[in-house]
Amino acid sequence: MGRVSAVRQKAGCTRLTVEAGLVSLDTRIGDSISLDGVCLTVVEAGRQRLAFDIMPSTLAQTTLKTLRVGSRVNMERAMKADSRFGGHMVSGHVDGVGVIRSKKIFKGQWLVSISVKPFLLKNIFLKGSVAVDGVSLTVSEKKSGCFSVGLIPHTAAVTTLGRKASGSLVNVETDMMRKFAYAGSKEG
Repeated sequence: MGRVSAVRQKAGCTRLTVEAGLVSLDTRIGDSISLDGVCLTVVEAGRQRLAFDIMPSTLAQTTLKTLRVGSRVNMERAMKADSRFGGHMVSGHVDGVGVIRSKKIFKGQWLVSISVKPFLLKNIFLKGSVAVDGVSLTVSEKKSGCFSVGLIPHTAAVTTLGRKASGSLVNVETDMMRKFAYAGSKEG
């Protein structure tokens, strides 16, 4: 996780500066970093701080518009092509925003229910992957305009999802493979 240290307007964009800790190591200007699931380009890299310029359209379509100084954000570097693949495929291209409807502890794990608009829900399927604020998770339930995911204690501790309450907005990226299959069937 990182912590927002500055939010200001610069050249038609919003410049967001984040205390990035480990994510800032070996990070250079021009690198891609995911902030709460949104792929952004590093425009300044300094002593454990990174800055990003965010276009108005990105702010309008994601939860980044809600960030303030002191806000915590999930951060992740882009995967290198020669790296070991250890999770679901996500691109950092957010499909929409959801709302946490409930968080319940069940057998030591959090069960989080998130409501989304119908156009998002059609690309979310049981046992498929979904990224919530950039955290890749498996869909455990889908019903009534919502989907649910489970958080193991480790995930709740090292991401912002463990700190979010009912009513919180989250960025949602649907399963990349599902999108490819759907796009291919329309063009095929």
